[in-house]
Amino acid sequence: MLKVYSFSRVNKMARGNTRDLRVLWALEEIGGPYEIVGMDHPNHDLDSSEFRAKNPFGQLPVIDDDGVVVTESGAILLYLARKSGKLMPSDLAGEAQVLRWSVAALNTIEVPVLTLWFVDLNGGKGTKPSDALNQWSAMRLQQLDGWLANRTFIATDDFTVADILMTHVLGGGTDPSLLAPHANILAYRKRCTERPAWKKAFDAYSERVEAA
Repeated sequence: MLKVYSFSRVNKMARGNTRDLRVLWALEEIGGPYEIVGMDHPNHDLDSSEFRAKNPFGQLPVIDDDGVVVTESGAILLYLARKSGKLMPSDLAGEAQVLRWSVAALNTIEVPVLTLWFVDLNGGKGTKPSDALNQWSAMRLQQLDGWLANRTFIATDDFTVADILMTHVLGGGTDPSLLAPHANILAYRKRCTERPAWKKAFDAYSERVEAA
């Protein structure tokens, strides 16, 4: 059975925003059995030699699909989509759009907004680097908002793994004040997070994962 290495305990600030939620959401969309291997982050489960053999960076999520080990949330979601035949078109052109927007979520959008969050969290708020990151993030979000003006989903007419990645990037560490001016982004995020699979995955996570 597919094993998902996911948090069982994590620090309070990160709880509810961790990237294993992307995988759990995708699995609920796809359907089918999987087993959660709970990892206690404050107890240094991610530092064990057994886990580092799966992911040398000591990060979650990780999946082990009958010996096929995949790390990195984007890579995992693309693997699951290809394997299941769901959450990604079967034609090359459609798949290319999903790949395009999956990479955009994890690079073009996540890099500036997550870096801004990290800098501000560590005492950089109000500094020149923070201001520069804020401008960079605002520019990218404005561009994304324009793309979403007449679209239901990010990559194709149907919901795909690219939507899971983009929606999750737009939550968590993204400053809500950055999103506030962008009605199309807010409507898009609401559409995606109202899906039953997300609610099921998030509720189960909230019940299972303890805050440290």
